[in-house]
Amino acid sequence: MTDGPVVLERDGALATVRLNRPEAMNSLDVATKEALLAAIDEVTDDDQVRCVVLTGTGRAFCVGQDLKEHVDLLAQGADALFTTVPEHYNPIVTALSTMNKPVVAAVNGVAAGAGAAFAFACDLRICSEDAGFNLAFAGIALSCDSGSSFWLPRLVGMAKAKELLLMPRTVRAPEALTLGLATEVVAADDFAARVHEVGTRLADGPTLSYGAMRRAVEFSATHTLAESLAHEAELMTATGSTDDHHAAVDAFLNKRAPEFTGH
Repeated sequence: MTDGPVVLERDGALATVRLNRPEAMNSLDVATKEALLAAIDEVTDDDQVRCVVLTGTGRAFCVGQDLKEHVDLLAQGADALFTTVPEHYNPIVTALSTMNKPVVAAVNGVAAGAGAAFAFACDLRICSEDAGFNLAFAGIALSCDSGSSFWLPRLVGMAKAKELLLMPRTVRAPEALTLGLATEVVAADDFAARVHEVGTRLADGPTLSYGAMRRAVEFSATHTLAESLAHEAELMTATGSTDDHHAAVDAFLNKRAPEFTGH
């Protein structure tokens, strides 16, 4: 995929899924949502990909639903207006948050509505100094979607989550870092290099271990301590049988850095 509303770029084991509608601030019309889901499914199923970066082209990360298309669908009374959440948004967020490899949001600019929620579903959010988050749903009299009600309270707490949803505003990068919405904030000139550095580090790491950690953290958010401990034990057994674990132990005993293969 080299053109169109979503571009898929590969650099060894690092894959970048790039929203590519800069003229529309990477807003999400049906074609873009379908292309985004296809690209995410492709990298999810590709064992050669060991880390995924989600980002946008131009000055926006993603401003959420394409409102021009939304208005047209609203005028038509089209079913697509109401089916897009279960057909597009929910599968995209599920894939981003559950694939068996780490996912990094490279937030190059504003992330609003579903675009912000997509970033929240990722493991890390590396933000350009020009970035910002806006939970814009109330501005068009809609409820929140794309997992924002799940991720936002876990990142900033319930009280702050309600504030940001009920009284939406753009949370600029420095404040986003303070609140926990951003993992780190990087100067615009250094942004691409830092994203590549982090993505490459994760792509070179113990992929199955990372995937197990993702599942453990999500599981424990909605289960008891006893259930979480049991789940951790299962994941520990599974990762203990991987090639990467055995290679890491051998490297430790021989006082050298491990080399991981993702198996």
